[in-house]
Amino acid sequence: MMKKAENIIVGISIGDLNGIGSEVVLKTFEDSRMLELCTPVIFANVKILSFAKKSLDAGMQLHGIDSLDQIITGKINVLNVWKESVNIEYGVNDENVGKYAIKSFVAATKALKEGLVDVLVTAPINKYNIQAEDFKFPGHTDYLDQELEGDALMFMVQDNLRVGLITDHIPVNEVSAHLTEALIKKKIETIKKSLIQDFSINKPRIAVLGLNPHAGDGGVIGKEDLEIIQPVIKKMFESGTLVFGPYPADGFFGSNQYEKYDAVIATYHDQGLIPFKTLSFGNGVNYTAGLNKIRTSPDHGTAYDIAGKGLADHNSFKEAVYLAIDIYHSRNEYQIISQNPLKIKEKQL
Repeated sequence: MMKKAENIIVGISIGDLNGIGSEVVLKTFEDSRMLELCTPVIFANVKILSFAKKSLDAGMQLHGIDSLDQIITGKINVLNVWKESVNIEYGVNDENVGKYAIKSFVAATKALKEGLVDVLVTAPINKYNIQAEDFKFPGHTDYLDQELEGDALMFMVQDNLRVGLITDHIPVNEVSAHLTEALIKKKIETIKKSLIQDFSINKPRIAVLGLNPHAGDGGVIGKEDLEIIQPVIKKMFESGTLVFGPYPADGFFGSNQYEKYDAVIATYHDQGLIPFKTLSFGNGVNYTAGLNKIRTSPDHGTAYDIAGKGLADHNSFKEAVYLAIDIYHSRNEYQIISQNPLKIKEKQL
């Protein structure tokens, strides 16, 4: 397998075949300039991708392969993870189709672990139809956390707006019970490390949002901010981490205060993702920080309502590819600098 140093291998799991995954993937690589940046390997079946390509009236060529040693740089490679035909009904929630989404994802993750692809970009899945005896995970992130080294953290990224989560896919009424000193500290440290090695920010400034309205108002509206979150921030700040808060979430975003920080950490899912998706205008990326391998995805779901109609906006998926490539290069540069301290001085001069 020949691979140019400047053209990395991007593994792509196809997601739910009845959703918009195939469409956003193909639209992304319909622009031939993308193949100058990377070589895609789509984990699916070339006949299915050809069917999707025909429905979009797209003109790109697909290169079907049966093993990863057949990858051709500069081509849109489609690895045949399965041979049989799959009944595709756009917009339909189908358990059988969910099985193929997981076949694609598991195979792509295996290739990522073995270093046969450099980064992984995942198309959207349906969290309900992927559940099976051999796959009992809420989504991509939880499986990757098990299979890869490190501690996974959902990190939403769009240019200089970066929002991480202390808790993610848990019910709102369980959030406060999960907020421990150990968890908050771990998530802050994970984001700090990611900002340094993945985004080349030497001294990152991190803001933490409060759990309760007005960050608890000094304990009047809940005591978690005063008794749990604030002491962790104070200890970490005193030890040299530039972390601040807890801030009331509404005023923090409403006054554009987030622009002063390299990352924002929300205490629960919607507290972070609602303002992020409002501000990112469909160009946001979900990055799984904290792992030894790189995985990104678009910030949207399967969009059954528009699947198969050619209406899907592929910008978020394209940005996910760009971000994966950027982080790959940033990590390589960080490793070189870390191994040779003299290069740090050279870079600063």
